[in-house]
Amino acid sequence: MIELEGLTKRFDDLLAVDQVTLTVGPGEVLALLGPNGAGKTTTVRMLSAILKPTAGRARVAGYDVVADGEAVRRNVGVLTEAPGLYTRMSGREYLDFFGELRGLAPKKRDERIAYLADLFRMRDVLERRLGEYSKGMAQKIALIRTLLHDPHVLLLDEPTSAMDPQSARLVRDAILQLRGGNHAIIICTHNLPEAEELADRLAIIRQGRIIAEGSTETLKTRLLGPPMMEVRFVDAQTNGVAKLVSPVVQIAEATEHWLRYRTETPESVNPAVLQALMNAGIEVLSLSVVPRSLETVYLRVVEEGVSA
Repeated sequence: MIELEGLTKRFDDLLAVDQVTLTVGPGEVLALLGPNGAGKTTTVRMLSAILKPTAGRARVAGYDVVADGEAVRRNVGVLTEAPGLYTRMSGREYLDFFGELRGLAPKKRDERIAYLADLFRMRDVLERRLGEYSKGMAQKIALIRTLLHDPHVLLLDEPTSAMDPQSARLVRDAILQLRGGNHAIIICTHNLPEAEELADRLAIIRQGRIIAEGSTETLKTRLLGPPMMEVRFVDAQTNGVAKLVSPVVQIAEATEHWLRYRTETPESVNPAVLQALMNAGIEVLSLSVVPRSLETVYLRVVEEGVSA
């Protein structure tokens, strides 16, 4: 659905996007992460056939972004970070106007507006002027505009910015629902927990280049090593419990209440560790993976320049 090969954009002496190669398939969500000025918005503008690439190529929904710009724009829904609303219009007038621009018949426009307004709990404010909307409401009406013509490809720049937690949850649920269908979605966001929840894959861009790509767990393993397991005991242990499992696994940390170890094969190692403890009569309260944050991965890539 989305293919980039060596996509490059230069503005005079500024190389904004440098040979980016990516693919996003049907039903897939890719989170494009990176600091301000990294090239995320420029990439989205090229994919939506607003900016012409300096080099490389990109295809969206089967259309070339240079040769088939009009077809690309028909098949793409773009949400920019600034909603760009016509503040003297009511919400309904605004959506009806854009639905007509998208070629939707009057009946179809009414149906889509009603469905999406209900989905995002905006029906009660459609008759109000957009200039009276809060920032969160403005963002939601812009998202409805983006989804109005049911595009095959969605390019969403900070889709939940300025939203209260309830509204942000509605938007994330809608994206999760779309993920299972025939849509391909790219999300640009600084909200790392949101990216981890929504995205099948992450791509981290720095100074115009993709320097890390993969699923959240793949990137965590590449950059942080195998997952750390933690075993907690029902009662405090003072008799060197780590020695009991040392033939099975190398202990990373241990106290009288818990021990930790890394393993690349938890399916075989974890049962062996539990069996060793049970054989010694030690009651286990829990065995779990020690959480590892996406923020740690992101900062290593962006601040330390580590590639993955």
